[in-house]
Amino acid sequence: MASELNDDEPTASAEELERLKQEHRDLDGAIDALELSVAGDQLQIQRLKRRKLALRDRISYIEDQITPDIIA
Repeated sequence: MASELNDDEPTASAEELERLKQEHRDLDGAIDALELSVAGDQLQIQRLKRRKLALRDRISYIEDQITPDIIA
């Protein structure tokens, strides 16, 4: 039973990682669109950039969990 849970964990992490990467790319597009608009909302741009940084941190964390550093 425990091995079944461990077998699903990498799949769930990989799926979450892909979802987060997609959201990160979507935020890039949203930020670019807001910056190009004449009346770009600086507060909204700042919030999106903060969200993007938080996603990047979460992506890095999950990637480290999937492929941990091995000291040989």
